[in-house]
Amino acid sequence: MRLKSRNLTNAEMPRHPESMLNRSLPNIAHSGGLGFDGNMPEQIVKKKRSWKKIFKRTFLTLLTLTIIAGGWVGWKFVSNSAKIFGWNNLFGWFHTTKLDGEDQGRVTILLAGNSADDPGHGGANLTDSIMLVSINTKTNKAFLLSIPRDLYVNIPNHGYAKINETYQDGEADNFAEAGYAKGGMGLLEKVVAENFGMTSNYYALVNYAALRDAVNAVGGVQINVQSSDPRGLYDPSPDLATRQPLVDLANGVHTLNGQQALDLARARGDSYGAYGFPRGDFNRTDHQRQIIVALKDKASSVGTLSNPIKLGELFDSFGGNIKTDLNVSQVRRAYSLMKKIPSNDIASAALNNGTDRTLLKNYTTPYGQSALIPTAGVDDFSGIQAYVQQLEAQ
Repeated sequence: MRLKSRNLTNAEMPRHPESMLNRSLPNIAHSGGLGFDGNMPEQIVKKKRSWKKIFKRTFLTLLTLTIIAGGWVGWKFVSNSAKIFGWNNLFGWFHTTKLDGEDQGRVTILLAGNSADDPGHGGANLTDSIMLVSINTKTNKAFLLSIPRDLYVNIPNHGYAKINETYQDGEADNFAEAGYAKGGMGLLEKVVAENFGMTSNYYALVNYAALRDAVNAVGGVQINVQSSDPRGLYDPSPDLATRQPLVDLANGVHTLNGQQALDLARARGDSYGAYGFPRGDFNRTDHQRQIIVALKDKASSVGTLSNPIKLGELFDSFGGNIKTDLNVSQVRRAYSLMKKIPSNDIASAALNNGTDRTLLKNYTTPYGQSALIPTAGVDDFSGIQAYVQQLEAQ
């Protein structure tokens, strides 16, 4: 039986058309939208509150971690600063002090390194690394000049000896003289001033641990080995801890960790079978200057300054391992000056460069020791002083 469709009359139409609409459309309140009364459904309100709680907890967690990390770095900074400068001088970090020599356009720091932290190393108080760090405050340029440890000089009240003995002698005598620092570094300042014609405004004495730990703290330093030997650098002197070669590096770019950087800074290729060190101690000092510049770049990079762990470890490497007559506010000023100087504007200088500059020659002391003296002869430092003046004029 077929049913016929027909149109409804007005009398047959529902009195409330919206009831038909409700039967044909989904309930908006249950489908996640706003209800007809304009209020947010309870399910959505709960979800939004849940996300707010998660965001708030995450933010508070990150804030707490930031405060803890900042406090940890701050404590590392304060405690290690106190080891170097003493607790009474820490307020100097809040301001800077103009450095001696800055108004004249040049600030010079005498940098020396010894192995006082290495009980198994003979001659721990001999400064086997000596360097002048000189900053031109007007041109924002600088130079690093290495002084060979075997340089034969006249040490006041001690006679002729290698310059690396000077610090030890000054410490033994409690050296004190107007115009110089007290102790061994003051006597070294005097010997350098008399022979090089260059006055040091400040000094810093650094031990092995400071270099090794600082390099590790910044995640290593990049060194470009360019040896005249196609095989690179090799020094078979056994390391006391690992019994591995002291240095074994091919020519090219290497990222060195702290121990590798320290080994390179100490190696001079004087062991049987070594290669890549044709100039011996001069190669060693070349590598030292290269490492210092690389460390300066890495320590001032964003990757280090923004990393609280690296900063904490960097502060640890300095505390107890550096002795200086710079006060806290002067260190801040020196840092700001060095930060302005690009690495390309830091000249790496040596008295013998292996090519056209030969200001020193070999010498045998009256006691049969091998040493170095100016090419003009014992005590004649005129050529060296002229070279220093050229460096200062740049």
